[in-house]
Amino acid sequence: MNPRNRIWPILAAALAITACAKKAPAVKYESQAEQEYTAGVTALDDRDFPDAQKILERVRTKYPYSKYGALAELRLADLKYEQGKFIEAADSYAGFVKIHPSSPQVDYAAYRSAMSRWADAPSEFFLFPPMHERDLSQIIKATEGLQTFVDKFPTSRYAPDAREKLAKAQGILAERDWYAFEFYKQREKWQGAAFRLERIMKEFPGSPREPEALWQLADMYVKLSERFKAQKTLQTLIVKYPTSSQRGNAEKLLVELRSQPEHPELWKTPW
Repeated sequence: MNPRNRIWPILAAALAITACAKKAPAVKYESQAEQEYTAGVTALDDRDFPDAQKILERVRTKYPYSKYGALAELRLADLKYEQGKFIEAADSYAGFVKIHPSSPQVDYAAYRSAMSRWADAPSEFFLFPPMHERDLSQIIKATEGLQTFVDKFPTSRYAPDAREKLAKAQGILAERDWYAFEFYKQREKWQGAAFRLERIMKEFPGSPREPEALWQLADMYVKLSERFKAQKTLQTLIVKYPTSSQRGNAEKLLVELRSQPEHPELWKTPW
């Protein structure tokens, strides 16, 4: 038998042994990562936060090339959230989204990042203090995060809750601009008042303030001799909110504006 032919079976066996040797550690690596990750999640579910953090940190650093290493990062963000460290949690979730954009958990991380900002708002937020004295920074960030989330993940299972929270957040921010509108209106600063109402229309469409804001904005435009804008605003109010308590007034004013002369100096405010 040719000596060269004898070598091939030996080489094949050696390659097979090498392949098995490489496969076995890989399987063991993933299995160990899963076991330790599961232990960390169990500790987190039991609210044993010190033990959960220790285990999950170990998984994150010991198994960086396993999917459980990435999942450990996400659970560590959950840990911060459960501890009430909402700003740290928001940053951790955002970091996960940035580093693991293709993860099946990326929508969860994006959702929780925004919700962490929402959770950081004071519990009595809807009652006290007055709107102009509130710190709205976290609500603004939550609004931005929630809007980005629903735009990027419209079919996510978290999307319905995100849309509900987004509407509430936008309503809060609309109240801030409504307060500013009233401030300017009381001082007969019509341009400043109109600007705040326009902002409500643009930034917070569909907010509870929108029907009344449209009516007030038409009033501001009349005072500013902006008849075309006033008519367009009234038309929007009538079409978009046909059951509004201001619809009758809007229709009456629209007729009056259409019948008035073209020269603004001949106008008069109907109320």
